[in-house]
Parts: sequence; C-alpha cells; structure tokens
Amino acid sequence: MPSKRYKKAREMVDSKKEYHLKAAVELLAKMPKAKFNETVDLAFRLGVDPKQSDQMVRGTVPLPHGSGKTVKVLVFAKNGASADAARAAGAEFVGYEELVKKCSEGWADFDVAIATPEAMAEVRKLGKVLGPRGLMPNPKTGTVTDDTAKAVKEVKAGRVEFKVDKAGNIHVPVGKVSFSADQIAENARAVIEAVVKARPHSVKGEFVQSCTLSATMSPPIALDVRDHSEAA
Repeated sequence: MPSKRYKKAREMVDSKKEYHLKAAVELLAKMPKAKFNETVDLAFRLGVDPKQSDQMVRGTVPLPHGSGKTVKVLVFAKNGASADAARAAGAEFVGYEELVKKCSEGWADFDVAIATPEAMAEVRKLGKVLGPRGLMPNPKTGTVTDDTAKAVKEVKAGRVEFKVDKAGNIHVPVGKVSFSADQIAENARAVIEAVVKARPHSVKGEFVQSCTLSATMSPPIALDVRDHSEAA
C-alpha cells in the first residue's frame, strides 16, 4: 500500500502531462519529503534492442554539481607511481594482486573500480564477479587509464556512468533532494544531453521513448525531452 505521503505526492502530478525540466524540478521540490536525503533519479526508456551489439548505449557524464554521494574508489595499479597518484587523489583502496584476490572472493565494498592498462591482465579475470555488479573497469568509461589521479578526481567530483539494461532502460542519479532546483536541473540537463548524444547510428525511429524524474520515495514525473532530442 502506498503511504499517505506518496499518495499526496502522486496527487500533485498530472499523469497525462509531460513537464518541461524546470517545471518538473520545481514540482519535485514541493512534494512531501522522506526522513532522509533522497536521491533524485532520471529514468529513460529507449527505443533500442540491447541484444544487438550496435545498439548498446553507455557512457559517462560529469555532473556540474556532483551527485551528492560519497563515492568509494578502488584502483588496481601494478606500479608505484600510478598507485601513489591514486592514493594522493583520494582513492580509498589501492593495490594489485591482493585486491584482485579479495574481489575474486566476493568482496565489493566500493562504488567504482579503476585500473591501469597494465593491471588489466589480471583484473580481466574478475569479469564474472565485477561485470554483473557494473563495477568492471572499462576504457569506454575512462576507468582503464594510466592517469589514475585524473580518473579518481573525476569520479569523486561526480562523474556518473550510464548503461542501458536488458529491457532498454537507463537509470542515472542526478543529485539529492537537498540540492537547489537549479542544481538538479543543470545536472539533469547534462545527463539528458549525454544520453541523447549516445544514440547509436543503427537506431531508427524515436530514441528516447520516455524520460521521468523522481526522488527515492516519490512518484515519477514525465519529462518532455523533445527539445534535447531535436538538438542532437
């Protein structure tokens, strides 16, 4: 059963309407709040077939105002310079063989994994463990790199990754309800533009079939993203 708070919030949303981003963010701000600092999310339904390798949609986008989340970073680095740079940049876990072993045993107390190209020889073996959790380092998302300091700083500053799931959906956090309306709107705009830009060339017809904005405990608000789609 939906809570009274959720029902009250749902009554504020016109389910037949697609809201412009600014209006949606303002509406979200007026909704009754939960007792914790909820995460604000964008959810996309895309007109792609994720089973086709040429219709995979993924990428990263720096949020202008960060995600509001404390991100724990693990760096797999074989040599001293890359490891030292990662530590200096604020990575919580830095190492090589001992961390590969720990992860292979099921440990995953981190949010993002970064690896140097040299370290990938061993890290690649963790595909079955880290892959399903979305934690596998990947050159396409900037998490396989020799510049470990830059990668750590970007992730800590609020660079988020997006990837289409098996059903053709993408979920991306764009901040916290404690953010100002402008901060949420600017973060959301950056994500929408990044997803639209990631449209595969092989996709025909409508790419973004729907997009909604919501907080952890709030109903979704449908967005009108045609402006962004046409700009792409």
